[in-house]
Amino acid sequence: MADIPVIANVPGVRSVPSTIATFDAGDFDPAELVAAKADQTVSVCLPARNEAPTVGAIVRSIREALVDRHPLVDEIVVVDDHSTDDTADVALAAGAKVVAAADVLAEYGKGHGKGAALWKSLAESTGDLVVWCDADLVDFDPRFVTGLVGPLLARRDIDFVKGFYDRPSAEAGGRGGRVTELVARPLLAVLFPHLSPIVQPLAGEYAGRRELLEQLPFVDGYGVDIALLIDIADEVGVDAIAQVDLGTRVHRNRSLDELSPQAVAVIQTALNRAGHRTATVATLHRPGLDTVEVELLERPPLASLAGRSPVRRGA
Repeated sequence: MADIPVIANVPGVRSVPSTIATFDAGDFDPAELVAAKADQTVSVCLPARNEAPTVGAIVRSIREALVDRHPLVDEIVVVDDHSTDDTADVALAAGAKVVAAADVLAEYGKGHGKGAALWKSLAESTGDLVVWCDADLVDFDPRFVTGLVGPLLARRDIDFVKGFYDRPSAEAGGRGGRVTELVARPLLAVLFPHLSPIVQPLAGEYAGRRELLEQLPFVDGYGVDIALLIDIADEVGVDAIAQVDLGTRVHRNRSLDELSPQAVAVIQTALNRAGHRTATVATLHRPGLDTVEVELLERPPLASLAGRSPVRRGA
């Protein structure tokens, strides 16, 4: 990997009981990041399914602050994951490059899912550094992007950055949501204790270096967040992972009926990554509700696909 410019006065590591470097988003100045970026490129990707009420404001915020005012972000890519609302039109009008998930690498499956949308956004974007943010945020701040890309520009030894934040919701409770506290965090404590200090393992805001990300498989559904964390630690070591405090995050809260299939996907993924092979399809029976089948599927590493161009590398 080529040398990366180092920012002066890199924020110090906060008190976290591990080797995982932890930063604060407010410590990264956009102008300094632009200088440190040099001739590297940055893509911000937003997987979106029926997010017309929020995706436009997010795209405009990034474009105005980090494209027009400070030329840090080179492209904003929205992957429309089979939306039935005006998500694509709203995102396009706000200034994003919009691609339909069904049209990207269709030979590897057309089904929808968070992980599939992330994988397809990686395929459609071009940046040396890739930042992902959820498209359902109602209080988006450009610091989410600068906070995530900052450690990658500040530290040559960091390859992946995970966000965490306060969630001002009576149901969420503290820094983590219900699936995080009741499923993901206990699973990491038991199966992958070296990742236990990650504050929000299921956060949808993270960033990484393309040359690493294209070497990794992507779980199709909601298991993608914990899978990437586990796989990256295996690939480059936990010391190459950092986390950043993004402040406060407000998004659409989901009901328990929506969260229980997500919890199954997280359990499936973690157990399989730990070597405990489960059935490909788990059947979730819920009293008084429809039965849900949760299938564990993965998209192959992009670098393994025939005909893919070589991974771009920064200068």
